[in-house]
Amino acid sequence: MALGVPVVYARKSKPITMSGPVFLETAPSHTKGGEVNLLVSAEFLHPDEDVLVIDDFLASGKTMMALLRMVMSAKARVAGVAVVVEKTFEGGRAYMESVGISARIEALATIISMDDGTIRFRGDS
Repeated sequence: MALGVPVVYARKSKPITMSGPVFLETAPSHTKGGEVNLLVSAEFLHPDEDVLVIDDFLASGKTMMALLRMVMSAKARVAGVAVVVEKTFEGGRAYMESVGISARIEALATIISMDDGTIRFRGDS
């Protein structure tokens, strides 16, 4: 990897190659219309590590909170949160702040509204 740091993926189901204890959290799934289990092998999260949590979207914040709970359960530190797209109109950042998450949150693109087939990004006129 270019940064020389390990990457750990949260899985939605336990593969047959994953043995031993896991960190398991449940999060709502917009695409599946229900809840989904997220899991990470305990072999890959260690106490006192700094962890940058990365996901594709930040919408309601519920999935991100599940990921952060796994990091905190491992007694690791959340170094920050990075997402590709943040949908600010769904309130995820505000929700995370309201429950005490103080980690820096960065998004590559920020959508401020999606109305009548029009997507407005932060910085649009």
